[in-house]
Amino acid sequence: MIKGWRFKNWLARGRRRMCESVRVSRYSRPALNEMDRKLERWLDFDGGFFIEAGANNGVQQSNTYYLEKMRGWSGLLVEPVPALAAECRKNRNQPVVEAALVSPEQEGCLVELHWAGLMSTLSGALGNAEATAAHVETGRTIQNIREATVFQVRGRRLSALLDEYGFTGERRIDFFSLDVEGAEPSALAGLDLGRHAPRFICVEARDEVAVGKLLETHYELVDELANGGTYRDLLYRLRGMP
Repeated sequence: MIKGWRFKNWLARGRRRMCESVRVSRYSRPALNEMDRKLERWLDFDGGFFIEAGANNGVQQSNTYYLEKMRGWSGLLVEPVPALAAECRKNRNQPVVEAALVSPEQEGCLVELHWAGLMSTLSGALGNAEATAAHVETGRTIQNIREATVFQVRGRRLSALLDEYGFTGERRIDFFSLDVEGAEPSALAGLDLGRHAPRFICVEARDEVAVGKLLETHYELVDELANGGTYRDLLYRLRGMP
C-alpha cells in the first residue's frame, strides 16, 4: 500500500507530466515566489543552457524546471544531498552532480552539511555555529523534519565541474541559478568568470556585499526577484552582453 504523501506525489507527478505532454504549463512552474515567471522577462527564448545549484529534487522550488520542460532548455544540476540528488535524476532529464559548490581551496575536500530539507546548509556558510543551528531549527520546524542530521559531502569548484562536462568557454551558459543557503560567496569564488561567465546569474543573496564584490567586474545588477527579509533573490546580467 502506498503511503499518503507518496500517493499524492505520484498523482501530482502524473498530472504534471500529462499536461506537459500536451504543452500545458499549468503545473510546471514550481519556483518559489513565481520566480520562473519573473525570470521569463529576461529568459524568454527556447533552447538555452542553465546551471542550477541547490537543485533539491529537481521540481520543488526549482528555477529551471519550467525552462527545461516547456522551453526546451538543457543544463547541469548540482545537489549535495544524496537522497535529493537521486530524486532529481528521476524528475529531470539532465546530468545531476552530487556535490557542494565550494571555493578553490576546498576543491575535492569533504565538507559538513546540516540537513534541513530545502534549508540545508554547509558548516560556516551562515557565519557561525549559532546562526547555523538557528537556521537549521527553523528549516526543520517549517518542513516538519524530525531528524537533526549532519553528514559529509564532496566539495567541488564549479569551473572544475564545467571542465569535466566539456565546457571550454566556447559554449554559452545562459543562466546560473544559485541558492545554497548562505554558501553563495564560496560557490561564486569557484567560478572562473574569465572562462565560464553565464549571461545571467540569479543569486539568493544573504551577504549582498560579498556577492556584489565577486561579480562587480563582470556583472550589473538588473532586478530584485524576491525579498525574503534575511535574503534577496538578485538577478545579475553580464556586462556588454548583446
